Amino acid sequence: MLKKLVVGIAVGLAATSAQAGDWLHCGDVFDSQSGQLIGERYIEVENGDIEAVKVNSPGSSSQITDLSDSTCLPGFIDLHVHLDGQSGPNSYIKQFTQNPADLALIAQHYGMKTLKAGFTTVRNPGDSDNVTIALRDAINAGITAGPRIYTAGKSIATTGGHADPTNGWKEQLMGRPTPKDGVINSAEDAREAVRQHYKDGADFIKITATGGVLSMASSGDNPQFTDDELEALVDIADDYNFHVAAHAHGKAGMLRAVKAGIASVEHGTYMDDEVIAAMKEHGTYLVPTILAGKFVAEKAEIDGYFPEVVRPKAREIGPKIQDTFAKAYKAGVNVAFGTDSGVSEHGDNALEFQYMVEAGMPAAEAIQAATSVAADFLKNDKIGRIEANKKADIVAVKGNPLEDITLLQNVSFVMKDGKVYKQ
Repeated sequence: MLKKLVVGIAVGLAATSAQAGDWLHCGDVFDSQSGQLIGERYIEVENGDIEAVKVNSPGSSSQITDLSDSTCLPGFIDLHVHLDGQSGPNSYIKQFTQNPADLALIAQHYGMKTLKAGFTTVRNPGDSDNVTIALRDAINAGITAGPRIYTAGKSIATTGGHADPTNGWKEQLMGRPTPKDGVINSAEDAREAVRQHYKDGADFIKITATGGVLSMASSGDNPQFTDDELEALVDIADDYNFHVAAHAHGKAGMLRAVKAGIASVEHGTYMDDEVIAAMKEHGTYLVPTILAGKFVAEKAEIDGYFPEVVRPKAREIGPKIQDTFAKAYKAGVNVAFGTDSGVSEHGDNALEFQYMVEAGMPAAEAIQAATSVAADFLKNDKIGRIEANKKADIVAVKGNPLEDITLLQNVSFVMKDGKVYKQ
């Protein structure tokens, strides 16, 4: 019923489609493969794709969108968002007052904010009631508008773990969540949970390998899966061509997950040299989410913003993420862009670029982390680059973002699949 409800929502697409032979005149273009600006270009868009990228003007008879005062870049990719909500003082009570239909509408709203901020593709590692699966399908069907979505559906946790949805509830309400609810307690449960996610229509698997900041539990970093549970999860995920993303703050749980073969560590707060070495050995990516760390640290100082069990975790863990990212990047760990927006405010995703550069990553590499690198991580060779035969996902900013990375916080033009959503 939920999916039918979402795809039946009458939401205006609010976009202008490029016609055959339409062109963009870009004052400069960021080549995400080389990490360089390649100068003035004319980009032909046809049927949602980039038909050609040329140096010379196509002629006065063509329909040309003038972006000659702007730098064009591939649409950005955020590998860690939660579209079905946004943290705040009322977040914890909302799980008792919001229905799946409410969450579906919220997810579409935040999806549009994200798209208009220049993020044409997102990965959603965890939601409630599989609403982003329904939203993904509605967007793909052209029923509503939003970014291209890769979604895990519900995160997989252990009893009492970071993504156990009943943490903090009174005993009569807790019950015993099952693998269908995304809660496991054995290797057998792990296999069932992955298969259930396949049945539900997920694109990948998200696990909470350690405690977390915002959950109603005392530890933000303790390990929460055994080795045999992790091995079973990854093994069955491989059968279904799923990658596994692991939320992880603490070293022990992070190291177990990396050795089990997960594809990405989300956050990575207490990563040390041993974890870094293991990630490099296994080719594991770090999705740093510096923005979320700074956000929770700031909000922890506001009385009543977070429950008291959350505040010390936010104060302790949040400020460390940027320094950990700097260490991991310097050591040569693979890095892909992700913000954890939904913890922070949706639409502010591009602040992550600024924080990555502050930590020592060159601006060009930060942009690559959100374009070609993220596309390669998703194994989608049609996005993340401005080249012929790629998707016409293009954003523009006035000025040179390699000289001022903060320009990306104010994109002036957004195109996804050849449709213009901001101009």
